[in-house]
Amino acid sequence: VQLQASGGGLVQAGGSLRLACAGSGYTFGRCGVGWFRQAPGKEREFVAAISRSGGGTTYADNVKGRFTISRDNAEKTVYLQMNSLKPEDTAIYYCAAAQMIITAPIRTRPAEYDYWGQGTQVTVSS
Repeated sequence: VQLQASGGGLVQAGGSLRLACAGSGYTFGRCGVGWFRQAPGKEREFVAAISRSGGGTTYADNVKGRFTISRDNAEKTVYLQMNSLKPEDTAIYYCAAAQMIITAPIRTRPAEYDYWGQGTQVTVSS
């Protein structure tokens, strides 16, 4: 599985961005997908994740209610809609995928993911 993240950019506080994670490979539909972010000088942190079917999602507390993760398995793409952006959301955003059985719980730790995209920069100005 190869992943390509896109959609980052510069936005003012309160604005919105939609990130996309395009996957390739026949096993993409068997993968749960997560978004993580890393700000300068900080550890990579979990943002949101979605099950392989798209029926289950989970979010970090600091983005809950503002971010929405979704997926289109036919297009092999996972999206992260980010609304009400804050300066503290500034980071490089990475998507990651992990093969899992359909009943597996959604994963939230970086070490649980097998494949990573290259990252896309999100900058929120105050």
